[in-house]
Amino acid sequence: MSGAAGWLLDLLFPPKCVFCGAVLAAGERDLCARCQRELPWLEGAAAEQQGEFFTLCVSPLAYRDQVRASIQRYKFKGRQGYHKAYGRLVAQCVHDHLAGRYDLISWVPLSQRRKKERGYDQAFLLAGAAALELGEVAVETLRKPRNTDAQSGLQGEAERRANVLGAYTPVDPELVEGKRVLLIDDVVTTGSTLSECARILRTAGAKEVFCATLARARG
Repeated sequence: MSGAAGWLLDLLFPPKCVFCGAVLAAGERDLCARCQRELPWLEGAAAEQQGEFFTLCVSPLAYRDQVRASIQRYKFKGRQGYHKAYGRLVAQCVHDHLAGRYDLISWVPLSQRRKKERGYDQAFLLAGAAALELGEVAVETLRKPRNTDAQSGLQGEAERRANVLGAYTPVDPELVEGKRVLLIDDVVTTGSTLSECARILRTAGAKEVFCATLARARG
C-alpha cells in the first residue's frame, strides 16, 4: 500500500521486526538491524542437511531464542502475517543453495483438523510467499488425511517416524512425475516429516526432492 493510506497505517500500526518486535527504523524491512546482525544465521554448508528420500534441506536460521519464539507466534498465536517476511528469507536461501535444481514448489500440508484449529496452514502460506519471491507459484502435491500428534511433543527419531508414517497422500501423481520437487516447511528437526513426504512424492514418480525450511532445530 502506498500514498496517504499507507502512511496512516504505518503511523497507527508501525511495522515491527518479526523476530524481536522492535519498531523498524526507516529503510528497514521485516527485521531490525540488531536481529540482522545477531540472529543465528546458517551459512554455507551449515545451512544444508541431507536426509532420507530427500537430497538436501536448506535453512537460513537455527531454531532457537528469538527465532523459535517468532515461529511459535506464527504457528500458535495467529501471527500469520509473518509469512511474507519468512518467505523472503526462505527464498533467498533457496536462491543461494538450490537455484536451478527444482522444477516445482510445494509444501508439507496440515491435516484438515489441525488447519481448522489453527485457522490457516502455516507451511502453505510460507511456501506461497517464498514461491512469489522466486517468481514461481506453489503447487499442492500432498494432502494429510490423517491427523497426527505434533512432532514437537515426541521424543526420538523412531517415534517421530512412526507418527507420520502413512499420514500423507499424493494429490495427483501426474503433477510430480519426473519432476524435481522443492518441498517447504517451517522447521526441520530430525527430518522425519520431510523424509516421509519425500518418500510419498518419490513413490508417486518424483525424480528428486529438495526441501527448504525457515529454521533447523538441530545442528
